[in-house]
Amino acid sequence: MQAVEDLLVEIGTEELPPKALLSLSRAFCEGLADGLRAQDLPFGDIEPFATPRRLTCLVRRLAERQPDQRITRRGPTLSAAFDSDGQPTKAAVGFARSCGIDLQELEREETDKGVYLLASWTRAGTATAELLPDLIKGALASLPIPKRMRWSSFDHEFVRPVHWACVLFGNTPIAMHVLGVTANNKTRGHRFHHPDPIAIAHPDDYAELLRQRGFVEPDFARRRAHIVAQVQALAEAVGGQPADTPALFDEVTALCEWPRALLCQFDPHYLRLPREALIETMQENQRYFPLYDAQGTLLPHFVAVANIESAAPERIRVGNERVIRPRFADAAFFFDQDRKQPLEKLIPGLDSLVFHEKLGSIGDKVRRVCGLAQHIARQIEIDDHAVVRAAELAKCDLLTRMIFEFPSLQGIMGSYYALYAGEPPEVATAIAEQYLPRHAGDALPNTPSGQILALADRIDTLIAIFATGQRPSGTKDPYALRRSAISAARLLIETPLALDLRELLKTAATALPETLAAADPTDAVFDYVVDRLYGYYQDQGIHHDSIDAVLQLRPRCLREADQRIRAVQRFKAHPQSAELVALYKRLQNLLKKTEGRSPQTIDPALFQDPAELALYQHVAQVRLALAELHRNSAYDRCLTTLASLSQPIDEYFNAVMVMADNPEIQANRLQQLSEIRAQFLSLADLSKLQHS
Repeated sequence: MQAVEDLLVEIGTEELPPKALLSLSRAFCEGLADGLRAQDLPFGDIEPFATPRRLTCLVRRLAERQPDQRITRRGPTLSAAFDSDGQPTKAAVGFARSCGIDLQELEREETDKGVYLLASWTRAGTATAELLPDLIKGALASLPIPKRMRWSSFDHEFVRPVHWACVLFGNTPIAMHVLGVTANNKTRGHRFHHPDPIAIAHPDDYAELLRQRGFVEPDFARRRAHIVAQVQALAEAVGGQPADTPALFDEVTALCEWPRALLCQFDPHYLRLPREALIETMQENQRYFPLYDAQGTLLPHFVAVANIESAAPERIRVGNERVIRPRFADAAFFFDQDRKQPLEKLIPGLDSLVFHEKLGSIGDKVRRVCGLAQHIARQIEIDDHAVVRAAELAKCDLLTRMIFEFPSLQGIMGSYYALYAGEPPEVATAIAEQYLPRHAGDALPNTPSGQILALADRIDTLIAIFATGQRPSGTKDPYALRRSAISAARLLIETPLALDLRELLKTAATALPETLAAADPTDAVFDYVVDRLYGYYQDQGIHHDSIDAVLQLRPRCLREADQRIRAVQRFKAHPQSAELVALYKRLQNLLKKTEGRSPQTIDPALFQDPAELALYQHVAQVRLALAELHRNSAYDRCLTTLASLSQPIDEYFNAVMVMADNPEIQANRLQQLSEIRAQFLSLADLSKLQHS
């Protein structure tokens, strides 16, 4: 049985980026695992450890050396290896030398093409300890670090300066140089509680040594659980609870090695401010945990998490409360100043804010969005007064002091200010909802006015930026057009707004400045939005061929396209699906070869076989049924109705020679097939479907 040992690899650094810590930790362990597999080194589990100052992998039961390999190489043919006197040629001698064995040890291999010299030998496996330095360096070099940094006078580059490295294989430290330091068997504890080195006798001792002596909890999941439990306990002490904010818990975990939570408070007077401003200050600026009562009302308390076990925790608590006080005071001042004039008074100022050098000001954009929003409202037959008013005021909060201080509250603050100015609640809600969805998976607007405003804003941004020639390329997307495209698609599909996307884009294009009027980007934007739907549906587990079958037809109504895609996905499990798809592909291939050779109408008088008439009559019935089913969006039944054509089409192909010698009869038959294809294409191009 092969000997195994545990391996510990720890890279000690200055504080790592908290939002990247988990991804770096996973990538480090995955990279090391891939390297071990590539070297044919068996191992058990890999346990990751990650703190602000270290990336660590603990590899269990790693083989002490590679397995021996049996190497076989074929050499020259026997006729080329020996001359007429039976003496070895240079080819034979050179082959034996290149393999490192004597000429007499070469074997012979008989093949269909002749007899060849064959060399076989055993290559001893390399000791794992010899391979580790390159494997570790390779794993570190492949980490997903967008921008590496240098430090001191070194040429080394890493996400943060490296201060120590611990590489221990069993009881043996691996002598190697990595990122400017020499590895040994020593780790380091907490920066303040235990900054001195801690010697490790065996990798299995690592975690407990850090916990007991180093004041470090190295396991990210355990450290996070400690934080969650502490925050929850302190919240319950004041009758509150923290919000469900997984990302915040992850970030705070990545900022602490020895977390200690503290209950803090602030002046209840500040609760008169919009809660979003208070939450933004606590969560985003300070990484505090706001607390709420059972009804979700914000409490004048928060939890701060310190990275130290202090002998005077009260001083830390007071310090955190002192930090947040001036931020709240500033927010109160800005809020009170902004309310001194209604949003409407800020509308003229939007003309001083540049949206784009070729597209004019934010005021110009607002006027375009107003027109498009009114157009959409009238299409879906709702009163356009609220949505047009919301569009007029939508960007006014960009000129407020609160948004200068809290840019992420755009729309939200505008909603508050609209209510304070006496605007209808529907207008205020639409202003808040205009930026939804803000990211993948985010909620959509709930109100019709909010949905229309959000859609009009995205459509205008897409058509306007494309008109300037600045469509996204590679990783560059300065105007977040990818997000705008998928947001517009979601609004059309999920709300739903049963609108014609191409018509919306065309309407938006007519409002562009005259200098861009000739550069009508309608088709380019339409294709761009539709192409984003492949990823949208694949994320939901829908197969690529089902998506392609509908999207290749470039449907204009995305809500209808969504229903058709899902119906096609379900249809693939239908018993007749594979047979019908095969017949449709045969029909499609035949028509591709004869495009333009059929008449405009079918003449039944030219039918020569009963199968032609039978198919003609069946298609007429199917056409009527499909028209009614399309009107009711019953796309599953559309597909099963089309499936009823399977037998008549099969009988038609068996009985009829489509490419008849008589040109008139041939053209008539091609037109019959063309009309059948049109019935299919009203739903999907089934030739795109794949059946295993």
